[in-house]
Amino acid sequence: MGPPLSRDEGWFTKIYDDHYQQILQYGRRRLADADMPAELAQDVFAVAWRRRQEVPDRCLPWLYGVSRRLLANHWRARRAAGRQVPIVEADVLREPGSTAADATVGVADVWAAMRSLSELDQEILRLIGWEELTVSEAAQVLGCSRTTAAVRLHRARGRLTAAMSAAPTPPMPHRKLARS
Repeated sequence: MGPPLSRDEGWFTKIYDDHYQQILQYGRRRLADADMPAELAQDVFAVAWRRRQEVPDRCLPWLYGVSRRLLANHWRARRAAGRQVPIVEADVLREPGSTAADATVGVADVWAAMRSLSELDQEILRLIGWEELTVSEAAQVLGCSRTTAAVRLHRARGRLTAAMSAAPTPPMPHRKLARS
């Protein structure tokens, strides 16, 4: 079933209330500047309002797709101007319900492995892992078929596993054994 012909302020308020925090988190997971995620979320919802007749009923993947394109445009503009865009590298790999101390174990290794991957590999892993999308929803965000997204995910996971395996493991601390 496609979107209804008329989308009013009530419809917009509902999708905003339902999905603002998820879009904000999407930005927080990708941007280091504290103000940029909120700006990104506002821009995403401005696009949703302007293009409300195109927004599907299950709109979260569509909103993530808009977020992804807005970020890509922003990063391209910053690179063209010779400025770097800081990307977040802390606290984003934490499992829901885990503590900050739990998150520190291996995070540096995961980040190093993630950085070794292409942007497309990183994005499919983020969409599935961080945003908890299905493969079909990730495909919608990426603008490809479900099969293509599934193949990309499989390959990205393989490359991440290989990169993690290639990372040097820290030496185990030596313990003095008590003599009996």
